Amino acid sequence: MYRAIESERPDAVFQDPYARTLGGARGEEILATIPRAREYGWPMVVRTAVMDDIIARLVPDVDAVLNLAAGLDARPYRLPLRSDLRWIEVDYAATLDYKAALLASATPRCKLERVALDLADRSARQELFARVGSECPRVAVISEGLLVYLAPADAGTLADDLGGQPSFRSWVTDVASPWVLRMMERTWGKRLREGGTPFQFAPADAAAFFAQHGWRIREYRANVIEAARLKREFPMAWFFKLVFAPWYRSETTRCSGPMVGVVLLDNAKSTA
Repeated sequence: MYRAIESERPDAVFQDPYARTLGGARGEEILATIPRAREYGWPMVVRTAVMDDIIARLVPDVDAVLNLAAGLDARPYRLPLRSDLRWIEVDYAATLDYKAALLASATPRCKLERVALDLADRSARQELFARVGSECPRVAVISEGLLVYLAPADAGTLADDLGGQPSFRSWVTDVASPWVLRMMERTWGKRLREGGTPFQFAPADAAAFFAQHGWRIREYRANVIEAARLKREFPMAWFFKLVFAPWYRSETTRCSGPMVGVVLLDNAKSTA
């Protein structure tokens, strides 16, 4: 729904003509019932725009994109992609079936594959990763809106499994800090706990966490900085920039502590 709302703006930072169809009446209902939902849509808009940018830079040099917990992502249909690029979506069967039905008349711009799989099943995902890794020598992994729902140990084993495939050269994911997790908990926490999907993963030092599991940060795109660039800043953004200006000005400082935004990671086994 946030993608739909952004796409309908005259100054939209991206276009997703499929978003409102995918969100549907249920999406409208959810947006209407979560307190201050529209006010807190800016991080999702920023995340989408930043990931679009990174993916566009990665795809000319990869054979496949592995999109974990793909959900209602429509990038294979809306981004300018090579026709020979393999795009592999992984999610629950019901989610993929729902999306496939709604997009039946649309044509993806690449070779789109859908794999029904519960990513919590480690042996099943390892089998999938091994197959994709053996078939494709250069793979970019995406996990948008996934890690925050995992326990830290589970996020670590997922990073290990991805890093175990040398052909998985890069990984694009979003990350939240402990403070931001507490803020999100106040807005969406109750509804998510009721649905059995609470927020969990928010490392105090994201760079150190990923390094422990074989991944190096190549690029970090902080939400606050990207929101200013895209003119999608949140209320009171001026205050945050004033208070935290020294922290945001230093790339070294920003990459050595809590992170809030999108990271592009390199597999240490691929870059050694």
